Amino acid sequence: MPSDHDVVLCDACFERIRWAITVNGRRQAVNADPDETGNLAVHRDGTGTLKVRVLTKERPTLEHAEWQAMPHAANGCRGLRPRASSRPGRRAAVRPGNWRWVR
Repeated sequence: MPSDHDVVLCDACFERIRWAITVNGRRQAVNADPDETGNLAVHRDGTGTLKVRVLTKERPTLEHAEWQAMPHAANGCRGLRPRASSRPGRRAAVRPGNWRWVR
């Protein structure tokens, strides 16, 4: 059973969730408690990051220290948004305007 130190409440439905990283590097919310009907395999890597993969035909069983979980979006929660990054979005540094050449 995983520990509860990384459990947060969903902003929309107030259910217990954990944020994990997919194999593509995206964040995905999973239900905090293990679920035998879920299609995700979740584990903590060597740095302590929660990683998630989908159980597929090629790898249908849990491996090593993985536990089975359900994606939180499968509950029908539509308000999921990962927390904003501390890095601001990329914007143009110069405002558009009328440019005149001075001679």
